[in-house]
Amino acid sequence: MSWTLMIHGGAGRIERARTSPEADAAVRAALGVALDAGGAVLADGGGALDAVEAAVRVLEDDPHFNAGRGAALTASGTAELDAAVMDGRAKAAGAVARVSFTRSPVALARAVMERSPHVFLAGIGADAFSRESGCAQVDNGWFVTDERRANLAELLARGADAYDVDMKYGTVGAVARDADGHVAAATSTGGVTGKRWGRVGDSPVIGAGTWADDRGCAVSCTGAGEFFLRVGVAHAIDARVRLLGEAPAVAIDAVLAEVTELGGTGGVIVVGRDGEAAWRFTTPGMNRAIRTSDGATRVALYGDEG
Repeated sequence: MSWTLMIHGGAGRIERARTSPEADAAVRAALGVALDAGGAVLADGGGALDAVEAAVRVLEDDPHFNAGRGAALTASGTAELDAAVMDGRAKAAGAVARVSFTRSPVALARAVMERSPHVFLAGIGADAFSRESGCAQVDNGWFVTDERRANLAELLARGADAYDVDMKYGTVGAVARDADGHVAAATSTGGVTGKRWGRVGDSPVIGAGTWADDRGCAVSCTGAGEFFLRVGVAHAIDARVRLLGEAPAVAIDAVLAEVTELGGTGGVIVVGRDGEAAWRFTTPGMNRAIRTSDGATRVALYGDEG
């Protein structure tokens, strides 16, 4: 049977005029490496869950994205990271929020799913579980880059809203359907620049930013989390695919219309149980890529790339 892997590296003001040739090449290369990592798992007969984790871990380590190293900084200049995974076979899920020392938040989310009786851990408890579970630890400064320091300084100097400075959400995610017909999703993010008071967006919230169900589809989102939370985007898309029989593209369009009506923007990637995949975004661009078992590969950044 065939397999499909789709990934994203954030949506927002991703435009040719705002992107240097060097940054364009670096982002495309990183998306290609992530496809290689996840695709190798699927090509070897591995499961969708292993594939999405492998792909997202690559993007977490790449500072061109807002996840792991290179994550957006809080108002106090630190990194607080969120991630989630979901396995469509039995709707098993794991999520973490506001973790500060785990090199791969998506790996920690999977550990929560597989090694704890819980689904969602946050803050100091999630950090403690990470250490006890043997997840790789780093100093919080390892996540911080000069570019993200500059983003924060600009925001604080202007007294601006986080979305005014960012508008390039940079969250990373992956969805996959493996050769056995199972689907899975994973999402990882640093949130928004200048976030305060322990803010958590949609990415680690099961049903909002991440969802997978073998009866319907797998979904990973990127965008203005406050709006995606209010719509329950990921679950809403799956419900339309599973209960109404809509194609993934149709379901995404309908749900993103609700987000737009509320004032939010962003993007979504979806793969259905039959391998049908779609991406949609309501921003100028979204870092995205897809690979299938027939060898077809596509990497795109801008809106005019389709």
